[in-house]
Amino acid sequence: MEAPIVLVPISLQVNGEPVEAQVLPRLNLADFLREHLSLTGTHVGCEHGVCGACTVRVNGDIVRSCLMLAVQTHRASVETIEGLSDSGEIADLQASFRQRNALQCGYCTPGMLMTAQDLLKQHPEAGREQIREHLSGNYCRCTGYQAIVDAVEATARTRMERPS
Repeated sequence: MEAPIVLVPISLQVNGEPVEAQVLPRLNLADFLREHLSLTGTHVGCEHGVCGACTVRVNGDIVRSCLMLAVQTHRASVETIEGLSDSGEIADLQASFRQRNALQCGYCTPGMLMTAQDLLKQHPEAGREQIREHLSGNYCRCTGYQAIVDAVEATARTRMERPS
C-alpha cells in the first residue's frame, strides 16, 4: 500500500508579497520559487549548495535555496533576485556589472549579485580581497572573476562617495 501524499501548508512573504501554498515536505526552496511562483531568476546549478546560483535571502541572510526546504520558510521573509532588482536596491550594482562586462552567459549572475549585495550591506568599505573571499562560494565559468570583483569594488567605492 502506498503512503498518501501529504501536502504541508506554508505562509510566507516573497519579495514583500504574502504567499500561501501547499507543498510537499521534501520540496526545496529553489524549486518552489521557480516552479510554484515562476521566479526563475533563482537558478539551480549543482543542487549541492556549492555553486551559489540559487542564492536568495531568507530573513535577511543569504542562503542556498537548493539546500533549504520550502516548509522551512513558513512565516519567513524570502527575497529573490527579482525582488532586489524590482525594488532598485541593486540597480547600481547591476549597472556596474554591465559596464564592466562582469556577466557573460548570465547563469551565475543572480547569485553573484545577491552575494555581492550581502557583502556591501555588511561591509560597505570592502576591498578586493574581502570581495574575493565573500564571492568565493559562487562559481562562474565564463568571466574569470576579475570583472566581477572590479564591478563590486566600483560599486562599493561609488556608494562610499555618495552623500548620506
